[in-house]
Amino acid sequence: MTVPARVAPCGSSGTPGGGPLARSVAAASTLPSYVELRFGLPEDAAASGWVLCSELLDQPERFAAWRANLGEWLVEQYGVAPERTTGGYVTGWYLSVPGHLAGLLFHAARRVPSLRPEDVALRLSPDGRPHPVGVALLSDEFACLPDDPEGDDPAATVVADETALAGVLRARFAAHAARFVRSFGPTVRLGRRQLWAAATDALDSAAWTAGQLCGDEASGVTDAALLLPDRVDPFTSASTLRRVDGAWTRRRESCCFHYALPNAEPCATCPRVCS
Repeated sequence: MTVPARVAPCGSSGTPGGGPLARSVAAASTLPSYVELRFGLPEDAAASGWVLCSELLDQPERFAAWRANLGEWLVEQYGVAPERTTGGYVTGWYLSVPGHLAGLLFHAARRVPSLRPEDVALRLSPDGRPHPVGVALLSDEFACLPDDPEGDDPAATVVADETALAGVLRARFAAHAARFVRSFGPTVRLGRRQLWAAATDALDSAAWTAGQLCGDEASGVTDAALLLPDRVDPFTSASTLRRVDGAWTRRRESCCFHYALPNAEPCATCPRVCS
């Protein structure tokens, strides 16, 4: 079987085994990235720290443990660990997991995977700052375009065009984010608007990052506009990507509260300083 043409320019060194989506993930995993991307879990998944997103969402106390670990690291680095900072960091980190997975496969293969929490797993760094360093997809189901060479695969759902495919991604990401808001929201002093603003940032940034990783930043910006063309509920804005002084940048909708740490400045894209 042939790997879709949109995958090959992004670093595929051959046609890996497995189903169509597994091959798309394998091709995307060759890109330079801040996380390991894989299809399926290793045999030593539990021992190596992999956890299903559904397990985290079904057991909110695990988010408390995650924030406690982050707090210890922040105290080592800054001497303090403000509650809003650990909440802001974990919010952004968690939502980046389904966002990165979806944004990269949409950009590189024009395929949208299942984003159900049962079908996505993550692994946190075992040392130092406890941020996600691994993302795994566990389902071979995917939505694709009519010209996808493997659109007749039993795992494929063909949609009419790119606008429809973007709508599928947006809906699947929103469903995952909604479960996160319901689970994590009561454990942290961040309002619902802040949490959905962070989800908006995760989706917008995921498309942009995918373009950067594939060597076509402008195409990633175009994807972001396709995914967030307007303020589509429950997201808090359209894509905020724009050119400033010859470079692409964006205004964040949410705040990670990094500025609350000693001697720390607000991020350049923080809504507190960026208009």
